[in-house]
Formats: sequence, C-alpha cells, structure tokens
Amino acid sequence: MLTTALARMSRNGVSAALARTGAVAAHMSTNTQAAQLEQPVLFESNGATRTYVLNRASKLNALNTDMLKLMRPQLEQWSKSDLCKIVVGTGFGRAFCAGGDVATVLQHSLDDATRPKAIEFFKDEFEMDYVLSALPKPYVTILDGITMGGGVGLAIGAPFRVATEKSVFAMPETKIGYCPDVGASFFLSKIDGEIGTYLALTSETLSGREVFELGFATHFVSSRTVPNLLARLSDLEDPSSVMIDKTIEDHHAKRLPDEPAGKLTGRTRQALDMAFRHNTVEEIVEDLTKLTSTSDETVANWASETLKTLLMRSPTSLKVALEAVRRGKEMTLLQALQMEMGIATAYCSGASTDFSAGITAVLIDKTKGRPAWSPDKLNDVSDEIVRRFFESDSTYLRAMPILTPPDFLSNGKRNPMKFALPSEDAILQIVKSKARKDPISLSDLLAHFDNLQSGKQGVAEKVVEVVRRKCNVIGNRGSEVVNCKEQ
Repeated sequence: MLTTALARMSRNGVSAALARTGAVAAHMSTNTQAAQLEQPVLFESNGATRTYVLNRASKLNALNTDMLKLMRPQLEQWSKSDLCKIVVGTGFGRAFCAGGDVATVLQHSLDDATRPKAIEFFKDEFEMDYVLSALPKPYVTILDGITMGGGVGLAIGAPFRVATEKSVFAMPETKIGYCPDVGASFFLSKIDGEIGTYLALTSETLSGREVFELGFATHFVSSRTVPNLLARLSDLEDPSSVMIDKTIEDHHAKRLPDEPAGKLTGRTRQALDMAFRHNTVEEIVEDLTKLTSTSDETVANWASETLKTLLMRSPTSLKVALEAVRRGKEMTLLQALQMEMGIATAYCSGASTDFSAGITAVLIDKTKGRPAWSPDKLNDVSDEIVRRFFESDSTYLRAMPILTPPDFLSNGKRNPMKFALPSEDAILQIVKSKARKDPISLSDLLAHFDNLQSGKQGVAEKVVEVVRRKCNVIGNRGSEVVNCKEQ
C-alpha cells in the first residue's frame, strides 16, 4: 500500500515536473519567437524560395547598420546552398524600404570620432547593393509599397522586380542636400531618354504601373495577388529564369479601362527629354523657363512645376547629381558604386553643409519651406565645389574606402533589363529596320514585338506610346502605318 502510494506520488511528481518543463519550454519558445519577430530582418525558408523580410515597419523599413550586418552572411549562406533556388526580397507594412537611416548617418558624420561609422554605413550599403545584383541565384524583389533611395538599391539589380498599384518609387536625395546613390548613377543613366536625369535632379516620385512602364520594375501585379505569387514561386522545382518569368507574368494585372496614362508620356515626355538633355543644370533651367511660355498648356504647367521643384532642391546637390549621372553612363555598376562611395565620403567629410541642413530640415524638423542651402544659388556653385566630390586629389575623399565584393558572387554579367519591357532604343531600331524602304503597318509591328517578347504583357502599350511620340503614324485606327521621323 505504501509502495502504491509512493508510486502514485512519484507519477504525480513526474507529471508535475513535465508540466512545469513544458510550461517553461513554451514560455522560452514564445520568448524566442518574440525575439525573432523583433529582429529588423526576418529570414524564411519555403520550398524553393529563401526570403528576407525587412521588419522595421514603423520606420518604413529604413536600412540601418544592424540590418545590413544581418543580411550579408545570410545571403552568402543561401548563395552556397543547393536547397535555395530563388532569393526573394520583401518588406513588412507600407514599404519595401523607404531608404537608409540617414539621420543616424548625419549624427555620426558631424563628430570626428564617429565619422568613420557614417562612412562605413555607406560602404556596407553599397557592397550589399552589389552583392544583390550579382547573386548566383535568381533574385525576385516585391516592391509592394514605398521603395526609395536605399530601398531602390536593394531592388534595382534584381532580374525580377515586381511592382504593384501600391508602389511608390523615388530617388529623393536632392531634397535633403545629398546625391542619388546606391548605384543610381548607373541605372538612372540607362533608362529611356532623360527620365533618369529628371528623377535624379527633381526627386519626383513614380507610382503604380508607371514604375513598370518606365523600366524600373520588370513586372506588374495586383497587390492582393502577391501571396499567391510567392506561393507559386516556392512550389517551383529547379526553376529556370524563364520559368520564374512566366510564373510572374501569369499574375500580371492588366490596365483597367478608366486607368489614367502615366504622367511622363506624350508631349510632356518630349519636353522632358529636350530640357534634361543638357550637361549643365543652368541649361536645363533655361529650357524649362522657355517651356513655361509654350502654347501647350499641359507642357507649360509641367515645366512651371518642375522649375519650382528644382528651386527647392540643393543647388550643390543638383550639380553633383547631374555630373554623377553623366559619368555613370560609361561605367559598370561597381565603378559607379565606387564613385558614389567617394561622393558619400565627401558629404560626410564636410564638402557641403547642405547634407546637414537638408536632413535636419526635411527629416528631423520636418519643415515645409526651402532649407538654408549654401551656396543658395546655382550660379554660386563653382566647378571647384563640384570637383570636391569626384577628383582623386580632393581632400574630402581621403577617407574613401574601396568597395570589396565577396568571392561567392556570380562571375557572369547579369542584365537587369532582360525581363523588363523593351527599351525605347530597341523599339526604334526595329521600327527603322522594318520601315527602311516602306512604312510598316502598326498591327504588323505589334505582332512582331508580341512574337519577339513571347507575349509579354505591357509590350504593345509601350510600343504604341513610343511610335506615336517618336515616329509618323498615319491613317485611321485599325489601319495605321508607321514611318520613322527624320532625325
């Protein structure tokens, strides 16, 4: 009887101990999960895909040093893993990534003792941008929300960049007395016409479908279909780039009948290309001023608003940004990033007080007026000031580090525009070859591009926009013929 009682007590004691152990384990697991969810970047494995999720929603997923330090070793591990077939980049909340944490960078740059931290942040960020552009695995970014500055750097080198109706895209650096970076001098210089120059100088935003139509995204889907798209990607077995492209294309959201055209089309686009073709900001301003008097009210209003925008921007930033974009046109991505590393170092080292004035006014004090730029006028920004940011003998570049990409990256050259809509130049080359002797019908031209682009959605709309703006289109709807304008 005593033995039975002892056995029962023993069993009860074991049960109680197990219960306590289970409760402790559950508590520890909950705490572990909570700690993981508090990390600024989360990492997920699901079938074929490995996903990083930017997790600072309250800060619009703005990049900081901790995030960059977490991401790089994980990307290296995925790059070497046979189980990882696709790398995906996403963000929680309203943003993919709204940029870098420049307020902290500014604070570090103002003190000689902490300035190396500011410069190191840019080095880590630019190396991360290059790593993502050269991953040995297919890379898909989901731009379902605000994607600006540093966020563009994370996304723009991906061969698959997916925009949605919630996408808001910009390089807003001239607003804060800085210069577009993260490879902007490379990719903005290669976008159709002078759109890249316009965006670099004005800091204007693109929204929704125009992010796709202007080439910054390769695909356009509805935001509500993103979860299903990610699930489909994770289900792919040994996916090729063609398979990934088709999977995303299957989710394409077609233009609605009442959906407005992009704002940078038609006559406005013609005016933009004409005004922003120059190599000096003064000439750009001069052409915009002339356009404010044109008889075309739409163009005149656009030119007037653009002039007002440029007046709000840092004059030094405008000249540095234009010089960077022009130089970047002849550079590789790594060369452009190294040039931008010099520009960032110069700003951190005091080459212009506008870096401090702009960040303080726009991001910290959140004032609506024009920051106290110095120099205050374009004409007062001398060539000597601009050279501070570029010339190897500049004292402001002495602390510039050399970017050192890791050895696990792909050696092959990746074309970030391979799965995007065809460029304007590519369209015009084919039009010229087809219409060398006789005009070609618009329907035949569209059929040619449909076959050439394997039925990619959005191609027909872009071809029509380009030929109506750059070529002669004659005849009634359904029987139009296309002939090249004399250049």
